[in-house]
Amino acid sequence: MKEKKVKNNWDILLMKSLLIVLFQLLIVSLFAQEYTCISVNKTNEQIKIDGLLNESVWKNCDVTTSFWQNFPYDTSEAKSKTEVMITYDEHMIYVAAICYDSIPGKNIIQTLKRDFPYSTSDVFVVTIDPFSDKQNGFSFGVNPYGVQREGLVANGGGEAEIAVTWDNKWFAEVKRNEFSWIAEIAIPFKSIRYKNNNKDWRINFYRNDLKRNESSSWNKVPRQFNVTSLAYTGVLHFDTLLKKSGPNISVIPYLTGGLSKDALLNNNINNTYNAGGDAKIGVSSSLNLDITINPDFSQVEVDRQQTNLTRFSLFFPEQRQFFIENSDLFQSFGFRQIRPFFSRRIGLNNGNIIPIVSGFRLSGKPTNQWRIGLMDLQTADTKINNENIFSQNYFVAAVQRNVFSRSNIAAIFVNRQQFDSTGLSGVNFNRVAGLDYNLATADNKWTGKFFFHHSFSQTKNAGAFTHASWLRYSNQHWSIHWNHEYVNKNYSAETGFTPRIFQYNTLKGEQVRNSYWRLEPFATHNFFPSGNKINRLSTNLYADYYANEKYQTTDYLIQLSERILFKNTSFIYVMAQQNYTKLLYQTDVTFSGKNNFLESGDYYYNDASINFKSDQRKLFIIGGTIQYGTYYTGKKLSYNAEIIYRWQPYGIFSVSYNRDQIELPGLKEAVGLDLLGTKIELTFTKKLFLTTFLQYNSQLNNFNINTRLQYRFKPMSDFFIVYSDNYLSTNFQNKNKAIVFKFVYWFMVIGYWFLV
Repeated sequence: MKEKKVKNNWDILLMKSLLIVLFQLLIVSLFAQEYTCISVNKTNEQIKIDGLLNESVWKNCDVTTSFWQNFPYDTSEAKSKTEVMITYDEHMIYVAAICYDSIPGKNIIQTLKRDFPYSTSDVFVVTIDPFSDKQNGFSFGVNPYGVQREGLVANGGGEAEIAVTWDNKWFAEVKRNEFSWIAEIAIPFKSIRYKNNNKDWRINFYRNDLKRNESSSWNKVPRQFNVTSLAYTGVLHFDTLLKKSGPNISVIPYLTGGLSKDALLNNNINNTYNAGGDAKIGVSSSLNLDITINPDFSQVEVDRQQTNLTRFSLFFPEQRQFFIENSDLFQSFGFRQIRPFFSRRIGLNNGNIIPIVSGFRLSGKPTNQWRIGLMDLQTADTKINNENIFSQNYFVAAVQRNVFSRSNIAAIFVNRQQFDSTGLSGVNFNRVAGLDYNLATADNKWTGKFFFHHSFSQTKNAGAFTHASWLRYSNQHWSIHWNHEYVNKNYSAETGFTPRIFQYNTLKGEQVRNSYWRLEPFATHNFFPSGNKINRLSTNLYADYYANEKYQTTDYLIQLSERILFKNTSFIYVMAQQNYTKLLYQTDVTFSGKNNFLESGDYYYNDASINFKSDQRKLFIIGGTIQYGTYYTGKKLSYNAEIIYRWQPYGIFSVSYNRDQIELPGLKEAVGLDLLGTKIELTFTKKLFLTTFLQYNSQLNNFNINTRLQYRFKPMSDFFIVYSDNYLSTNFQNKNKAIVFKFVYWFMVIGYWFLV
């Protein structure tokens, strides 16, 4: 009885503390942020997108020239001069940029392929936030060779890279001169979501000049933040009220065909063919309806394999196009390892494909303050390894309400419902309902998340909830984080991702669910030397602590590290850490599948590592990590190396090798886990690409070859040839192989795309 009272008091104290902190942060989030403003005038002149800027509108436009450094400093005007002009008409926003280049030599780019990385390429980018909520936006970039890069900006743009997996139609051309390169961009209103009758948007322009090693922006962005942060956008003021974009319906059908053979099953050659497609319907200028019928994802790039030395499942990102647009609205609930919804649960089962019959997604912003999303998908009955897999319906509803300057409150409901031989199954379902508060102050110094989610199944609903809080304060020299998590063992998000509650009991041969608490404090101090070599020294202290529902410690990690970031983009990362693991069940800690079991109990071990990468602007780049220390009752040596060569601009060749060598008492010899990956990426033109992956994974006993040829014959219309081949890594016996041809074409049914 006394223990229960202590527990209740602890919970009450925690909740009171969180409420006090939350209230204080709500007050802080009211403060405003300084910004610049640019006015844009409407034109009736036809603009040809050719990079020449010979239309009269460009000669009469106001020119924006004030760019500020974000890297290596953030208090100086940019050394690389950039001039930007902007105008619009009934159908398009037009942006022209003159990027002056006073340093001799070729521009630095990675590839001629669309959606190249920002940080390692010369590039000009325009990011727009049509709803002025400083939370979501669109990014459009172009490099000196005219290669385009577009993506979605989510969660304020400060935490993660732009989601470049989003694709849409827009136009850009570039002309290179001796001392500059000129970009001319046209963004159709139909390609973005916005609210009509609104004169003011948020906007920023960015430039990355790698020859000078300078990143700059029109509206100042402090260097401790990502340059894409929407907190530091300026105002784009239109001289007239924008009208609705008009009807907009696109149909994107596909045809596939191919051959496959499963050498381990029957060695028969099977013919495959398929057809289906997507439709994109602009319900309004701010709401979009996506419909899919029999979608096919055979052209999606293969996952990069990883060695898993944990007792839990690894996370692999979503790459399928249908799930990308507005994906943050559905996917950003919870934390990295507590996700109520994870779209890879739909249409995939342990790497096996489950056909999706059809689905729809309605998403967008009906008002400036509200954002909504509805998604429903139906899978088909199928059979995997002679096991019947019944049809499932997946429904997700999400709503988000902006509060204060950049924060929001969001709710989600996820439902998985089985259909079996009797029809709708009343006993086979799983549902999750949740509420999140996402905090971001006007100056982005305070950010955080607080959530509570509850699951509902046929049984075991008592205590089936999870809650967590994350809070971070950042300024130029300090970044301090706090995180707590609690997941009850009865919490069940079958369409989500919660690997930590599952552990395998080897004695009983079954998965066991366990509740857990997690505390994760983290502090970083940044020092910026005044010399010419080092840009930043970061000292980091990190702790990761786990306890069971009785508050008994089950795992912890304490880590001290130093990161040295050089001004030439190379870095060195040195780390030392102490580990404690309580094995609840006997476990093969070599994770080699050879049943080298270690008994349950308490284990303490320590290790240190050093990681480096050379100047990423060079054609030849090397990097690697070496880590050594004790490991449970033995020792572990881990190392990896990566070599990258850029044949600019036509190809990137990379080889990476990872090895984990584990020595434990009682083992006759050390256990070695090897992962070898080779990637060849050739971009013959801006329309023709060839990508080849070779991956050898001794842990999975698999050697994989995956080759994808893509020909983009029209904007957003493609022809693919994909070849995949898998072998046993022990003796290279063939397991399966397939070749697939896919044709995709983007039709405009209502509306039009034009380039005069």
